[in-house]
Amino acid sequence: MAEVVRHIGLSLGADICWPLCFEALMKKLDLSIPIGGDTVRFDVERVSIEPFDLRQPCKYDLVVDRLTHWLHTSREWIKKSIVMDDLYVFNNPWSVQSSEKHTSYCAMMKLGMPIPETWMIPPKTYEPSPDLKPTLNRYAKLFDVAKIGDQVGWPMFMKPYDGGGWRAVTKVDDAKAAWKAYEESGKAVMHLQAAVKDFDRFVRCIGFGPQTHCVLYDAAAPLHDRYSREKNFIAAKEADHLRKITLTINAFFGWEFNSCESLRRDGVWYPIDFANACPDSQVTSLHYHFPWLVKAYLKWSIFVAATKKPMQKNLDWTPFYEVAKLDLPYSEKLDRYARIAEERFETAKFEEFCAKHLSHLDAIVWEFFGTEEAKSAVRQKVQALYPAYEVEAFTELFWTRIQDWRRDNPV
Repeated sequence: MAEVVRHIGLSLGADICWPLCFEALMKKLDLSIPIGGDTVRFDVERVSIEPFDLRQPCKYDLVVDRLTHWLHTSREWIKKSIVMDDLYVFNNPWSVQSSEKHTSYCAMMKLGMPIPETWMIPPKTYEPSPDLKPTLNRYAKLFDVAKIGDQVGWPMFMKPYDGGGWRAVTKVDDAKAAWKAYEESGKAVMHLQAAVKDFDRFVRCIGFGPQTHCVLYDAAAPLHDRYSREKNFIAAKEADHLRKITLTINAFFGWEFNSCESLRRDGVWYPIDFANACPDSQVTSLHYHFPWLVKAYLKWSIFVAATKKPMQKNLDWTPFYEVAKLDLPYSEKLDRYARIAEERFETAKFEEFCAKHLSHLDAIVWEFFGTEEAKSAVRQKVQALYPAYEVEAFTELFWTRIQDWRRDNPV
């Protein structure tokens, strides 16, 4: 039996807390997994940003990517490594690059999801170009953003078509507010989307591979209080419904790590924001839910690297569209979409792997999040975001919530 090493690379930006916890827990696990006659061990390394030869081999079996959505050098190194070296990456970089919120809205509308009424409007201003004036003079139609608002319905939200981090999202209640927001939008291409009025639940469902976690969400609260610690806020059947939506979106676009925001009104769940293919992973916002996320990172990374799960490089939407064409209620279509997703994520194989090789993970994670090493990771993230006079108070706040998680999830 030969010993082989699977190399996991962490491609990071401003991330501090979860990588420290991920690395520490991998050391504590010290895994030796028998697979196919070999003993598989693991090495974790942070990926550097540097010049690269397009033909140079990639040492990693898996890269957990937190940069592709905005840093082009890392994006192109990752794309090269997938094409030439069979690297597996969370998430598909071509899809992240091209499938912005606009595409995701269109695709899920096509699958029958109840996406709120959404329009796209041309930008208020443009980059100067010799061809700009004749193009606009010949083809650009004048329009009244207020009249579009009348069709979409008031209130509505004006937001960039490619989104990200609540950037430039504006709630507009009337024509005057719509024109003001449009005047201030500059060169951004914007969506106008109907508000889901009188909703009674706002839930963010985090998906990581076949793992999902629903959290009651308050977008109006300060960042450290947006993820609620409330329990039993939806029925099990509703949680399963949101799981199916999230898995469908993620499998459709090749995003293994994503979050889906949905609003419930009159018993109907409306997905409103679900192209979040580099979701928040910081303890300063997730707090109580942070240990769950770190554990999800670990389980899916170990499974993919250990089993050498082949990455689906091309997006195959045909099976989903074949279901969409069927004369079936939306709920039945969603069941079928979710089955496609479960097959792509190899849910049954993943659960069997975790039961066989990672049965001790829960206890190790639970113990780790009671240590000074874990608290130091929390403090380092707080120090990066908060003024010095608030560091201790917020460190204790987030640490207390993590201890609440340990109390609520004994092993």
